[in-house]
Amino acid sequence: MPPTTPYAGKFSSCAAFSSNNNHPQPHSPYHSCTAPKPAKENLYNGTYSSAENPYDVPQPHGSYRSSSVSSATAREHHYNSSCSVSENPYTAPQPHSPRQHSTSCPGRAYRHTSSSSSSEQSCRNNSVTGKGRVYGHGVTASYGEMCYHDNSLVSASLEALIQHLVPTVDYYPDRSYVFTFLLSSRLFLHPYELMTRVCHLCVEQQRSGDTLLDKIRFREVAPKLVQLLTEWTETFPYDFRDERMMRCLKDMTHHVARGDEYSWRAMQQMTQRLIKRLSALGQYEEAVAALNAVALERPASLKSKQASGQRSDVMSVCDDPFILAQQLTHIELDRLSFIGPEEFIQTFAMKDPLENHKGFFRKRKTSNLEAYVNWFNRLSYLVATEICMPVKKKHRARIIEFFIDVAQECFNIGNFNSLMAIITGMNMSPVARLRKTWSKVNTDKFEILEHQMDPSSNFTNYRTALRGATQRSETAHSSQEKIVIPFFSLLIKDIYFLNEGCASRLPNGHINFEKLWELAKQVSEFLVWRQVVCPFDRDRRILQCLVTTPVFTEDELHLASYESEGPENNMEKDSRRSLRSSLLHRENRS
Repeated sequence: MPPTTPYAGKFSSCAAFSSNNNHPQPHSPYHSCTAPKPAKENLYNGTYSSAENPYDVPQPHGSYRSSSVSSATAREHHYNSSCSVSENPYTAPQPHSPRQHSTSCPGRAYRHTSSSSSSEQSCRNNSVTGKGRVYGHGVTASYGEMCYHDNSLVSASLEALIQHLVPTVDYYPDRSYVFTFLLSSRLFLHPYELMTRVCHLCVEQQRSGDTLLDKIRFREVAPKLVQLLTEWTETFPYDFRDERMMRCLKDMTHHVARGDEYSWRAMQQMTQRLIKRLSALGQYEEAVAALNAVALERPASLKSKQASGQRSDVMSVCDDPFILAQQLTHIELDRLSFIGPEEFIQTFAMKDPLENHKGFFRKRKTSNLEAYVNWFNRLSYLVATEICMPVKKKHRARIIEFFIDVAQECFNIGNFNSLMAIITGMNMSPVARLRKTWSKVNTDKFEILEHQMDPSSNFTNYRTALRGATQRSETAHSSQEKIVIPFFSLLIKDIYFLNEGCASRLPNGHINFEKLWELAKQVSEFLVWRQVVCPFDRDRRILQCLVTTPVFTEDELHLASYESEGPENNMEKDSRRSLRSSLLHRENRS
């Protein structure tokens, strides 16, 4: 059987940036040879306590960021086999896309065998013969229930895909295949079901009726089973918040212990790392919830504009746009690092009817993706609140210019998510209607930034800049140049439309594995961006301000805007009157 290496994707790249427009071409650090503004020479220090904020909690994906000595030790002696299963995908500097021909991707370890030998390994029952056909310039071949095109797996039955994941004495699946199938299999069955079936098949395939021979054969396959489970727990640890997954893992540990001491030790160390990671996730989620509660307990009052003087604004805490952009980047990377790759796919997976539609798995819901989107919304409302709060027009204009500078620094850093959040906040109607305030602002830089994030033509300009930032990251000479923080809502939208636009199953009932390759490509790029460690110095006071400062609701923003610059027509007068009445009634009830 041909190797399951995916061929080049069918999705074309974005069109190049065009300067035929009414705006000047933005100056981008990704289109020139000049390096971005260097980070200030401060040593990284985490000054928060875990009780006060989530950003000092140990990162759950730390194994991507440094070589994993413990995992290497755990697999000594057994993981130096010809199948290259000793190679730990998480010691690689960059987890590249499954569609890139590189062995450094989490989910990629090619079998260095010929097509014929691969066929024999994959069709292990020796009852299936391969058939090949030539279509145009490509070759399509079928091996049992698995179909290939130009040596790339394009479709198969679910049973065949599960069987293809199961290691044997002389076979271990591509790491690209492992990553892709573990990522998207949840579209078709629960991770618990998959793990149960894989472990069962791995054990049953070694049974011959001879107890001694069975023990010898399982001892030979045990290291590969441990390697598969290690890749699973390292790349998709949140699957194991399901108690059934942990029980299955415990059962396999006991089974391995009866046959191979080295593999048993590796299983023990793997389980310890998994528990530590899940514990860090729990601490992080609790800390974020606590910070959100603090922000809600300190509501901003709109009883009078004078009340704004009692509230510390962002500029009183930090008046340097570059430093504020650095702190925003800290928050972005910290929150990105806790998003599991499976969360993207889990969003589309059907719910289990036995779970009363409360969730996909019987486990605590992993909501880091949703929390990250909420952070984007909070930042947008924070920007709008800061602009609408000041009584004097010149103060509002100064804050607008300050946030324009912050947005520009975010763009230079590669923090597109904060950039878009700031632009969104400044384009909210309560801010946009402040005509007298905007007349005092030089909007040239803002128009350039808006042009860069222009949604027309499916965000062509942004996608060009993102591609440039990615290229800069791949050839980076400093930690700052490695930073790429995408506009996250658009990333989710791309994955959503990829899932909705392509059928998961073909008319013959096979799984459309081309779609799974594309999903894996998108998510693996996110893994590369997520693993970057922020090189900037933390400022506890600024971070605390950004995550806990109370922000206005949409109604409060509109009322604050009307108080800053009065209504211009009868409709706005009626709106202000209605808002005052509504908010007064709400305060009396509370």
